[in-house]
Amino acid sequence: MSSIPAAQPAKPDIRSQTYDELKVVMAELGQPGYRLDQLLNWLYRHHTSSWDKMVNLSASLRASLGERFALYPLAEVRRQGSSDVTQKFLWKLSDGAMVESVLIPANPSLYGEKSDRHTLCISTQVGCAYGCRFCASGLDGWKRNLRVEEIVGQVSAIEAQGLLSPAKDEAGNPIKSDRVVNNIVVMGMGEPMANYDNLMKALRIINAPWGLNIGARKITVSTSGLVPQIKKFADEPEQFRLAISLHGATDEVRDRIMPVNKKYPVNLLTDACEYYQNRKARMITLEYILIAGVNDDIAEVRPLARMAKRLNAKVNLIPYNQVDGLTWNRPSEERQLAFAEGLRSAGTLVTLRLEKGHDIAAACGQLRLKTEKEMADSPLTTA
Repeated sequence: MSSIPAAQPAKPDIRSQTYDELKVVMAELGQPGYRLDQLLNWLYRHHTSSWDKMVNLSASLRASLGERFALYPLAEVRRQGSSDVTQKFLWKLSDGAMVESVLIPANPSLYGEKSDRHTLCISTQVGCAYGCRFCASGLDGWKRNLRVEEIVGQVSAIEAQGLLSPAKDEAGNPIKSDRVVNNIVVMGMGEPMANYDNLMKALRIINAPWGLNIGARKITVSTSGLVPQIKKFADEPEQFRLAISLHGATDEVRDRIMPVNKKYPVNLLTDACEYYQNRKARMITLEYILIAGVNDDIAEVRPLARMAKRLNAKVNLIPYNQVDGLTWNRPSEERQLAFAEGLRSAGTLVTLRLEKGHDIAAACGQLRLKTEKEMADSPLTTA
């Protein structure tokens, strides 16, 4: 498949616009201020994807907006739900490309406050150019960056469905909430910080009271280690959280599985994270996928604990999800527990993630690749 970025649509999607940008448009159209509030209510409370449904806006205003802007809703191609209520969504974009989102039920102390309720993991690129050896996202290469509305649209599409199974607390009781998505983790397909400008604009729409109204501290951005962007992210005014897809606290390990480490080795990455921590005074999460025979040796505990202490970071251990076509494996449960206990004994705050989606191939990119292969094998089949 070609890796040429998709052409920009003839008209921008209205959900790619900020409040201030739309305020200018409404003024040009001679509309009173309250019309903008009505429009935003349709977009981000009702998640409307049709001008015709915006019934309290005049037909002439809807026509004028339709001349300037488009509405490109994401089309749900496939949904997989697992026995632990994790659900994976495959979306088709306006140009036919596909990306994934994963909705994860309540799990204490991963990214947000003590009961995460529902955390949605979203994508920022079609494919990935960074080639982490264990990851499915980049197996078919990088195609293009997602546009602002395509990032925002993943959240809006899930919120619009409101009928998903309610999250439960640790005692198994349903958690009352007026929304489906309570936390965002930008850790799906692609390297978020390689699509920095679109990412930040999308996050501001997701965060804004007039937008999807999800608090900044409920939004976590993960990166494989793009040092300049981490520092830029630290200087942004919002209190967005940072997670590092680390998977090795030494250059020896990261060089083996993460090509980005050749450009930004562990010492530079640690310095950038320290800069973020000093600027934000927010705890960083170090994501560490446990891969058998690669980074699960107890000897890897010490450098990881040392880094976590320096950064005042917590470590999120994730047993590897098997990916078709790759030979990596997850360690035994005994080895996972021993690694976690080694970190605790060193004084590190650590979470060993419980099973969330292993039975639906929840590693990013797998559902997309599987579906594309099935469609290629059956060209007459349409989603």
